Amino acid sequence: MGKRLSDNLSSAYIDAANRLNGKRARRKIIAYVEAYDDIFFWRTVLSSFENEERYFEVMLPSRLNLTKGKRSVLMNLVSQNIGENMIACVDADYDYLLQGTTPLSNEVNNNPYVFHTYAYAIENLQCYAPSLHDVTVAVTLNDHSIFNFEEFLKLYSESIHPLFVWSIWHYRQGIHRRFTISDFNRVVEIGNFSLQGATESIQRLRHKVQMRVRQLQKENPNAKDSYLKLKDELRSLGVTPSTTYLYIQGHHLFDNIIVPVLKRVCDLLVREREDEINRNAVHDTQRRNELSSYGHSTEAIIPMLRRNVGYTNAEPFLRLKEDIYTFLNPPTQQPTD
Repeated sequence: MGKRLSDNLSSAYIDAANRLNGKRARRKIIAYVEAYDDIFFWRTVLSSFENEERYFEVMLPSRLNLTKGKRSVLMNLVSQNIGENMIACVDADYDYLLQGTTPLSNEVNNNPYVFHTYAYAIENLQCYAPSLHDVTVAVTLNDHSIFNFEEFLKLYSESIHPLFVWSIWHYRQGIHRRFTISDFNRVVEIGNFSLQGATESIQRLRHKVQMRVRQLQKENPNAKDSYLKLKDELRSLGVTPSTTYLYIQGHHLFDNIIVPVLKRVCDLLVREREDEINRNAVHDTQRRNELSSYGHSTEAIIPMLRRNVGYTNAEPFLRLKEDIYTFLNPPTQQPTD
């Protein structure tokens, strides 16, 4: 037994504390998350459900124990204690798509007090294609649209989709060591990216994917039917060829795909704005002052991307909010005769 009262918090304990505060006090619901970086995201999710009757407090499972990660949240500290007043909020990872074929996946998918992102991770939602132009504006203060992020990520997703199905297939079959997420990530890298060479990058990616798919087909000659069945099931779960990027490993998408593309776009937008200042400056002092002022007004890419909240119309995010709404507004049971 924990030595501190805070070590033994449970949904029942929070319920008792709520009762002590009186009938008019707002009900407190604790939302446990995996890591410090997740607190802001889940705050933005849950704040819209706060009202005169309830509020949320988002925190790590233990302020003393800095162990992070979903397994720590679910298995070690929370899974026996969560309930109506204490919930767990986690990245879906592959567990959503595994649909209960592992104990952790079963917990993520079927525990009514565990809420997940549907997308692989928060990073995937931060990289939601329709929001990325706004990120470039926040970074550069230049609203010139010079790159079609939505079309690029659509083509990227369509290119990697066949291999992504194979990745999930291996995990569903319990043989993921034959084709790990790291193996998948190495294939779907785009390498050195340039705006002028975006089409060629997609073509090279398609070629790499096709080669690996053929290899996996040879290694698994009897997998055709189960592969096609899984492909249809994944579509029913929200994984379409054009949105696959939302379901691959979030850190890989963020660090190795989106940030390099954003850097190329933002570098060009900054140069464009600086050229404009150089052209329009009346004298050298004005030019230097304007360039200095502009330089101090621009922002770094990664912090802006991590604070991007332009994913509110993304399908995974809408499904997450629907889950929370259902949790807070359970359907009334019809009386039985």
